[in-house]
Amino acid sequence: MSQKKYITTTLPYVNAEPHIGFALEIVQADVIARTWRQQGYEVVFNTGTDEHGQKIYQKALDAKQDPQAYCDEYAQKFNNLKDALNLSYTHFIRTTDSHHVKAAQEFWNRCLANGDIYKKNYQTKYCVGCEMEKTDSDLVEGKCPLHAKNPIELRAEENYFFAFSKFQKPLLELYKKNPHFVLPDSKLNEIVQFVSGGLQDFSISRLKSKMPWGIPVPNDPDHVMYVWFDALINYISTVKWPGDELEFNSWWPGIQVAGKDNLRQQSAMWQAMLLSAKLPLSKQIIIHGFITSNGQKMSKSLGNVVNPYEMIQKYGTDAVRFYLLREIPTLDDGDFSESRMYELYNSDLANELGNSVSRVTTLAAKDGISVHQKPYGITPEDSALTDSFKLNAILVSIWEEVKKINKVINENEPWNKTPEVRREFLVETLEKLFIVGNRLSPFMPKTGELIVAGTNGSIAKVPPLFPRLSK
Repeated sequence: MSQKKYITTTLPYVNAEPHIGFALEIVQADVIARTWRQQGYEVVFNTGTDEHGQKIYQKALDAKQDPQAYCDEYAQKFNNLKDALNLSYTHFIRTTDSHHVKAAQEFWNRCLANGDIYKKNYQTKYCVGCEMEKTDSDLVEGKCPLHAKNPIELRAEENYFFAFSKFQKPLLELYKKNPHFVLPDSKLNEIVQFVSGGLQDFSISRLKSKMPWGIPVPNDPDHVMYVWFDALINYISTVKWPGDELEFNSWWPGIQVAGKDNLRQQSAMWQAMLLSAKLPLSKQIIIHGFITSNGQKMSKSLGNVVNPYEMIQKYGTDAVRFYLLREIPTLDDGDFSESRMYELYNSDLANELGNSVSRVTTLAAKDGISVHQKPYGITPEDSALTDSFKLNAILVSIWEEVKKINKVINENEPWNKTPEVRREFLVETLEKLFIVGNRLSPFMPKTGELIVAGTNGSIAKVPPLFPRLSK
């Protein structure tokens, strides 16, 4: 069994501030990476920023900034999530990085050499919001359902195209041979249906005279690469493809985490590109849902966009991670409600978890108890749930245990027992909390660390983990 594992998020587009939807994605990937490390694996956890294309170019022009300076500013805002959300990623790639530019150009040359890139004049409908061409079946009343406020553009020009249509059969074979290639099953069924319906070749360049902000097409100064073609290559350029084949082959293929609006790009377009370049395909694509705000789609006009930095400032890093990982179904849509956040903070975190740890360690410290816990090994149940990406189910299971611990404390009233009986009870309960702390560590790293440290060795009272909030 390989002792190395690789997981990556998508690269958020730097045309706006970080939002709660991407916070969800990167925290989910972080749990997987931390769990793998608990199991003894060496892990590459990749994220970064997608920085080319028309939206970025227009935003920079509107801000009267050089596009690179604009990208530098926004890339840092995303990189700041590492400290804010206590993330453990090892790689942060930017698509403006010089080694990524070289990798994208080499990838282009390989697809070209294999006969999968050609040039033609074309006319198409285009959504700037998605940075993608649209067919009539993709539109609702002539508009993109994801960017209904933006008019669909009609474009006519000479572009390079990728021969996507050539890969229908090998893609369908991929999905058939790997029934868990895309999770959840509903998304695998969706991509199978899409590919079965026939594939259209797609444009992979833009005229530099119209949109100069992109990676130059090799040997053609009049064109830059289409942003999606360039950005997807980050998954391999981050592990030093093509310059260091040994490093690349030791990590790739990996698992990719993405939102459901990325399904086609990740599980069909990118896989076809890899087939063309004759490189190993991705190991698995994990698709999560969208987050609404109090039951409504988030939008600036409604004023209901959730800023992860503001939530972290109010409730703390681990409380925000807890909400995203427990309350949002891992493989489906979910809702963010600050009133629900407040409720869960006081009930689940302050009352249930914090109270049990505080009561037990306070009593154990008074009695001078010292314990030496056995090394923790991840349970087969948690391992299986992690592999199937049912992260919220693990947290539900942990909280069932926390509730049991509190119930037993209340029923036994150890503070009223003799020292001998109390000691036996506290040692047993400290062991249970030690396991809870270890199980929590991938989800709520600081909290898990405090519980593990506070329930092992010479016991000292653990300070309140989540002081109760008052409105």
